[in-house]
Amino acid sequence: MDILKEIMEAEERIRPYIKRTPVEYSSILSGLGECKVYLKLENQQETSSFKIRGAMNSLIYLSNNQNKRDFVTASSGNHGAAFAYGIAKLGLIGKIFLPENASPVKIKALKEQKINIELYGTDCVQAETFARTYAKNNELDFISPYNDLKIIAGQGTIGMEIEEQVEKVDCVLIPIGGGGLISGISGYLKSKFPEIKIIGCQPENSPVMYESIKAGKIIDYESKPTLSDGTAGGIEPDSITFNLCQNYVDDYILVSEEEIKNALKLLYEEHKMIVEGAGALTIASFIKQIKKFKGFIVVLIISGSKINPKEFEKIIS
Repeated sequence: MDILKEIMEAEERIRPYIKRTPVEYSSILSGLGECKVYLKLENQQETSSFKIRGAMNSLIYLSNNQNKRDFVTASSGNHGAAFAYGIAKLGLIGKIFLPENASPVKIKALKEQKINIELYGTDCVQAETFARTYAKNNELDFISPYNDLKIIAGQGTIGMEIEEQVEKVDCVLIPIGGGGLISGISGYLKSKFPEIKIIGCQPENSPVMYESIKAGKIIDYESKPTLSDGTAGGIEPDSITFNLCQNYVDDYILVSEEEIKNALKLLYEEHKMIVEGAGALTIASFIKQIKKFKGFIVVLIISGSKINPKEFEKIIS
């Protein structure tokens, strides 16, 4: 697997469709940590999340190189929105499977993108399993949220931008769910700068990748409800992201729900940003182990901005 080559090819493919998201210096966090802290603002990306990078890379590659036109995925969140955006932009055909109890707000947002939606099951795992079977039975292509080299390579283009935007980075903190984002960014940066430190950030209520790495294999691990719903849930038994995390991720930080809430408040009060729970994981993790970053140049990935307005209001009040 030539991850660097894949990422460079992804950059060329998707550049017309994505934003080169800004990097913002954080005076407050830099002062607290006696270091230099930069926020990589993927919350300002198209569809308000990094997910558009991987989805576009996979859809463009399959439609151009393999002449595929009809695609299926399963996601009630950022991946679903990115998939719908890509389908519309490229003039393709797509269907998204969602659990029957998916958030009405998220269902409404996807319907507004005029994508074909079908409800199945009572959780994301059931919806995804059914979607994969549906795709196979109908000879369609399933677009995974993370377990796919083209998805990972698309996310890795963030690493290329960081290289251009911040001089001599010592450490990058990245949210982890299924591992597509951290696999891509770390795959690029470690290939260019082997000494750089990559730290994965997860909620204590759903540390599936962390527990799997500890166990030496992907395991079933029960997740509890978390504000970081974008990183919650299990990992496919054959996911290529597991080996990439084994190879590239140097350390993990787990944060509590209260620490995520405090990070959301800080971003709102100090940077005037409203982000989702997963987007605040790196802030919470940095603050939790702030002493270890003294003197470093640190980049924190702010992965997305979609949060229920009522839930956010409750947190900041």
